[in-house]
Amino acid sequence: MAHSILILAAHPDDEVLGCGGTIAKLADQGAIVHVAFLADGVFSRAGDTAAQQEELNVRRAAARKACAILGVKSVSFGDFPDNRMDTVALLDITKAVEPLIAEHQPEMVFTHHAGDVNIDHRRMHEAVVTACRPQLGHPVKTLLSFEVPSSTEWQLPGSAPAFAPNWFVDVSDTLNRKLAALDAYAAELRAWPHPRSRQGVEYLARWRGATVGVDAAEAFMLGRQLA
Repeated sequence: MAHSILILAAHPDDEVLGCGGTIAKLADQGAIVHVAFLADGVFSRAGDTAAQQEELNVRRAAARKACAILGVKSVSFGDFPDNRMDTVALLDITKAVEPLIAEHQPEMVFTHHAGDVNIDHRRMHEAVVTACRPQLGHPVKTLLSFEVPSSTEWQLPGSAPAFAPNWFVDVSDTLNRKLAALDAYAAELRAWPHPRSRQGVEYLARWRGATVGVDAAEAFMLGRQLA
């Protein structure tokens, strides 16, 4: 039976930034990969409601295109308030995560790091950890946190847990697909030397690869693994 993998991200583009190369690699290996976004990713921005709705439609279309490039099986969208997930009870976010786990029965879950600057990322991490409590019969055997350029590395020392990767995936063969998927989110990219530029994302992958002796890699923190 093919392994089920679930990516739980706050906003469309987080999945590519954090683990796009890994998604493509797992899909190529026969895994069934599902991506779920929980926040709208748009409505904190300036503009009237009609303009924001149009931007939301555009961004969700970009997400579908990016995920198709990576080989994702299914994509779903939530509507928690963008950059305001701290205004929502953790229980409510957790209750949105739990049905996704029940539906997809993932053996492996990827989500945000606990120390990101972005509040939605931090709330997602808390909700996923809560939803993945290691109870009898729970499907999740491996829980990993990814880094998101322009959020994870922008946290100040001592302000939150530092991202200290201890799990690396060689994405030398899928980096080009990660970058192609990133191109679907052209409106979200910034000019170099911003970390959320195309060059910044590639350079990070090259650096993570160099630290473990491969051409390109994505780095993660292992939260739990049941062998």
